[in-house]
Amino acid sequence: MRFGVLGTGFWAREIHAASIAEHEDAELVGVWGRNLAKAKALGAQFDVQGYDDVDALLAEVDAVSFSLPPDVQVPLAIRAAEAGKHLLLEKPIALTVEDADRLVSAVRDNGVASVVFFTFRFQQATATWLAQAARTKLAGGAGSWLGNNYQPDSPFKDSTWRKEQGALWDIGPHALSLFIPALGPVTRVQTGAGFGDTVHLILTHESGAASTVSLSHTVAPMSSGVEFFVHGDAGRITLLPEAGPAARAAHQVAVTELTQAATTGGTHPCDVGFGREVVAVLAAAQRALEVGCVETV
Repeated sequence: MRFGVLGTGFWAREIHAASIAEHEDAELVGVWGRNLAKAKALGAQFDVQGYDDVDALLAEVDAVSFSLPPDVQVPLAIRAAEAGKHLLLEKPIALTVEDADRLVSAVRDNGVASVVFFTFRFQQATATWLAQAARTKLAGGAGSWLGNNYQPDSPFKDSTWRKEQGALWDIGPHALSLFIPALGPVTRVQTGAGFGDTVHLILTHESGAASTVSLSHTVAPMSSGVEFFVHGDAGRITLLPEAGPAARAAHQVAVTELTQAATTGGTHPCDVGFGREVVAVLAAAQRALEVGCVETV
């Protein structure tokens, strides 16, 4: 399958473009960017064309891999879907439920396949963890992703959208991509804010289970780490997902699974509809933070 990459930043270069260029069954055709010089520079690294005309790139590909801020991703993803291109989207798929709904409609109306790149969901350790959870009567779960995104050596230190939206919208989707399939849809959200962009969530699930999540991009470097667990009749089932360099291998799995969905006409567990469900929970959490109350999803 022929892919184009939309975006020219660190994540586009090191994960999206590199993953597709190394994939045995995918072909990287070109790179689009809002800045043509950056698009051409990134394209040159992979010996493909750089574009600033998105329609010109769409005319050459079967699918598009997005590495853009959520508010930039939405209109371009709708445009790609309307052109009949399959979508490998970044999380969150949008910053509002209304935009997520527009994107869901575009995908469904045009019959294209979609996969949202929730990184952990494309790792074998997560698949094993979810399979173990499915065999257990679960009472709840807890997780934390504490990071230090804005240190001088961080590739995300200058990410405007991450600074504006905080850890809730950037890494919150990853936590939800684990707890929703393990514990069921979220029906209520309670929140509390901490130092920096730290936020704590209490999630009530349709199953009756409850989970808690702590998220931050602004903890001290020695405090950083990622851990999730669910608990029930079989005890505690812990997941220590791989971040960093493991994301490229996970993206290759996502490319393969998007290709399979496009070929068979099937849907993927992490399709745009699931991405919309995650956005609805994040939006409820944002409202709860702003007004200081419990929000229904």
